[in-house]
Amino acid sequence: KFLVLLPGGQECILEPLCFPEHQGASNSLAFPGEGCRVFCVLCSHSLPLSDKDLLLKHLVLEHKLVIADVKLIADFSKYMLYWKKRFTEQPITDFCSVIKTNSEGPAELQENYFLLCDALPEDRILREQLQQKRLEDVLEQQQKERDDTRFQRTCMFCNEVFTGNRSGLLNHMAREHSFSIGLPDNIVYCTEFLDTLEQKLDNLQCLYCEKIFRDKTTLKDHMRKKQHRRLNAKNCDYDRFYVINYLELGKTWEEVQSEDDRELLEEEEDDWSDWQARPLCAVCLFCEQQEETMEKIYTHMQEAHQFDFHKLKTNLCLRFYQQLKLVNYIRRELHHCRCYGCQRTLDTKEEVLQHMMEEGHVMQLPELSHWDQPQYYFPTYENDALLTALSDSESDPEEVARSAEVPVYSEDVSSLRALKQTSVLNTLLK
Repeated sequence: KFLVLLPGGQECILEPLCFPEHQGASNSLAFPGEGCRVFCVLCSHSLPLSDKDLLLKHLVLEHKLVIADVKLIADFSKYMLYWKKRFTEQPITDFCSVIKTNSEGPAELQENYFLLCDALPEDRILREQLQQKRLEDVLEQQQKERDDTRFQRTCMFCNEVFTGNRSGLLNHMAREHSFSIGLPDNIVYCTEFLDTLEQKLDNLQCLYCEKIFRDKTTLKDHMRKKQHRRLNAKNCDYDRFYVINYLELGKTWEEVQSEDDRELLEEEEDDWSDWQARPLCAVCLFCEQQEETMEKIYTHMQEAHQFDFHKLKTNLCLRFYQQLKLVNYIRRELHHCRCYGCQRTLDTKEEVLQHMMEEGHVMQLPELSHWDQPQYYFPTYENDALLTALSDSESDPEEVARSAEVPVYSEDVSSLRALKQTSVLNTLLK
């Protein structure tokens, strides 16, 4: 897996190439020492780190030295400095495997190439140390961003300004604009990440399919209708903004995740003794209050917003799927800053809630046909825990008692012989 020269000077590539790293990033830890120069390990030749491919070509053409798996080296400049020092101390053959080309051909056409790879314990330890150092730097940077209270940025969708901590903006975009780039604690170099996304939007580029549009209105409609308010997971430019990609040398989040899945499948016995169920975290229909039990969230909605879900369910005899539609309908109306009682639209969600409380519209639902529609089978928020805890009215004690009052008449079976003779089964069996 390296580049060699065939007779006649033709280059042959035996390893996949990579496009240059994203040049717009200012992430010094993802690309350590990007502004410095990297020196050849065997001479005084040097090039900027951004021209790493030219330096590798120089090593092959001038010194017949091949460095294996360059993309797995966390800090290329430090790696080169280390081996430059070592090659001045001992011959190159003490560290590198020697590969002879055209071994069966004439002696004048034979050449020796030197392969430096992690099969050498010293090289492997160096790579692991560089990877460990990079991971420590990334985690330190992530902790700084977690603790940073001077963060200030405008939402790229609604121009609302957020200050204090980055999680406020990220949660806002996920909740109000259905655009999630992941949990705040999983992201590093958040400012550079948001700069990258804003630059794409300023260039009228869709963040998912990455097509270019003629104006912002067309782009906005496209991302909304096609549900493209998400990132393209195949775009490796985003990998440097997620901590998981720094955990294991040379492995992306997809590879790490697939390995975890395989380990689960390969387990011979399922051991659930240490299973600890995550507590339910249901969110109020009207505010951001969260509770670990349904009774607490129902009590909160009744006390804080005068909304009695149990009363509505009983009075309207709502079945399970009708409850589901109602929850999704209310969440969607409030997301659009619209009162579901009178269909009045206001500027903010807070104004809608104030209007509903003042006008008494909290318990005032529109006609059943207005919200009992198929489109409300689909969750407004895909991680809405409130939907998972709904119960069918038939399982409620009041409903069971009510159904017990309905008379049930059994079939007259006093004459079984007459029933057999007159049964339609006789005709069917013939």
